[in-house]
Amino acid sequence: MDPESRKLLEETLALAQENNKILHGMRRSMRMQRIMSFLYWIFIVGTALGAYYLIQPYIEQLMGVYSGAGDVLNNLKQFNQ
Repeated sequence: MDPESRKLLEETLALAQENNKILHGMRRSMRMQRIMSFLYWIFIVGTALGAYYLIQPYIEQLMGVYSGAGDVLNNLKQFNQ
């Protein structure tokens, strides 16, 4: 093998190794991005469910007041007839 071909082959090998390192880094970055995105959505959904769990008694109380007000209005309508 002549020196010029050998030099080109070594340069090609060096470029291939550098590209391999870059591609591995990109793959690692994509994997971490997927994991972080998954954790982000778990946090969002968990927070929403937790907030609903904490607010649920107040919502039920408001629904009771609302239905009670509806019953009072129905009684007034029947009284007027």
